[in-house]
Amino acid sequence: MPDVAELPAETGLPESALEGLGRRPFGVYVHVPFCATRCGYCDFNTYTAGELGSAASPKSWLDGLRSELELAARVLGEPPAADTVFVGGGTPSLLGADGLAEVLEVVRGAFGLAPGAEVTTESNPESTSPEFFERIRAAGYTRVSLGMQSAARHVLQVLDRVHTPGRPVDAAREARAAGFEHVNLDVIYGTPGERPEDLRASLDAVLSAGVDHVSAYALIVEEGTALARRVRRGELPAPDDDVLATDYEMIDSVLSAAGLRWYEVSNWATDDAARCRHNLGYWQGGDWWGAGPGAHSHVGGVRWWNVKHPAKYASLLAEGNSPEAGRELLTEEDRHLERIMLELRVAEGLALDALDAAGIEEARAAAAEGLLEPSVLDSRGRAVLTDRGRLLADGVVRRLAG
Repeated sequence: MPDVAELPAETGLPESALEGLGRRPFGVYVHVPFCATRCGYCDFNTYTAGELGSAASPKSWLDGLRSELELAARVLGEPPAADTVFVGGGTPSLLGADGLAEVLEVVRGAFGLAPGAEVTTESNPESTSPEFFERIRAAGYTRVSLGMQSAARHVLQVLDRVHTPGRPVDAAREARAAGFEHVNLDVIYGTPGERPEDLRASLDAVLSAGVDHVSAYALIVEEGTALARRVRRGELPAPDDDVLATDYEMIDSVLSAAGLRWYEVSNWATDDAARCRHNLGYWQGGDWWGAGPGAHSHVGGVRWWNVKHPAKYASLLAEGNSPEAGRELLTEEDRHLERIMLELRVAEGLALDALDAAGIEEARAAAAEGLLEPSVLDSRGRAVLTDRGRLLADGVVRRLAG
């Protein structure tokens, strides 16, 4: 297991972590913790205005963000320009176009943006408009990710989503009209009560929007959520693994037929340019600084995380202290396991030189069972999941890791 240590007021990083900084992909993640309402399935670090009261506000959060990224620039010494920026949450679009523009200016001021940088913001369809998209595009955002989840009203009700079923498609079209070439729609499948025809209708709606990227995630009942309490009380059934597998096969078949190809187990894109480069940085061992309450960071085998509550986050930074709560110093064994776990999820697969002799034998056995592409093992020396292997990806990882 990684070594866990409390962090001092202003954290430094070991020289070993800073070696190669800038030669690996470098991204910035900004966590916006605010939501208008809380979705019943969500366990992200988010807060409604009623939950926060006067303890924190978008202004105190933004002041904290500016201070944290100034701290980041000092810790990294000569920080590389950001190849990617991802503003997530929460609901970043609640900041409005002006707020999101200011967030990007803060990132620019601390790190700068590399030529051709990818800059993404998540958005709730209900808090967007044609003017919103035009203004964030002018501010420098290049990509928008919209939470659709489903086109079926009764499925949205189970998830406690408040947007109307048709709004995400309209929002995606508005984003494209504003000049965004890269637009993603998120889908959740396996919700209790969702029928095959509901999922197919959602996929048809996604395709009608003309987006170049789709993320599809199986519903997970997370402890501590309203959904988990409903399942525990017997009000709703838990998601069924067989149904989830059938749903995934439908999603892959429909999207593939429409020209969106999988490049990561839960993500499909029309071409390489449409892939989310920020997330690829996570999956391919890049570095990133995560700013905001509860955000996680990783640089050169050191991973750390911030305090969760926005008020605590803002107050620590206002006092000149780091908002970090703890860190993990990844061992070689940890990094080896993570490389297998993350790289095997992408379409390019995992280089066999990442495996020991026992792992290679397991890869050959998995290929014989139809879980890995045998031709790739033979010709390019990479382990690539088959369609069936994607359904059982976690098990394949455990086998290769030993």
